[in-house]
Amino acid sequence: MAGKILVAVFSASGVTKKVGEEIARIAGADFFEIVPKEIYTEDDLNWMNKLSRSSVEMNDPSARPEIAGTVSDMDSYDKVIVGFPIWWGVAPRVIETFLESYDFGGKTIIPFCTSGGSGVGRSDEEIHKNVKGDVKWEKGIQINRPDETAIKKWLEEVL
Repeated sequence: MAGKILVAVFSASGVTKKVGEEIARIAGADFFEIVPKEIYTEDDLNWMNKLSRSSVEMNDPSARPEIAGTVSDMDSYDKVIVGFPIWWGVAPRVIETFLESYDFGGKTIIPFCTSGGSGVGRSDEEIHKNVKGDVKWEKGIQINRPDETAIKKWLEEVL
């Protein structure tokens, strides 16, 4: 596992954050939480309501929720592990905001997702369109809980 690693995650309920923190611990990586400038409320996350904030964003391919903080030294990382919950079969729009905010040229991006109902699906390939430049992509994986054995096995494959 050569080079500096960043684990960047968006987590609406805390599940993805827990998994991301465990990945960072095992990989000896830095951790960055992608926090939207406007935090999602329970009502915002009600996917049954077509007028909820998350529903409106996911139905608008151009939606890019603002992010509260930034990774100050993105250039110093060789590999970026990006974690997110699955929303409507893909990554939430805030992940697209994150990926479009930095130059990932020359880096390896390794996606992972958490999901209560579906697998990785097309989510890991769908985010490729948000990144410009010469990037190496590793195949995405679904990890729903901080399982040390499963995470170690996966990191050996992708790092």
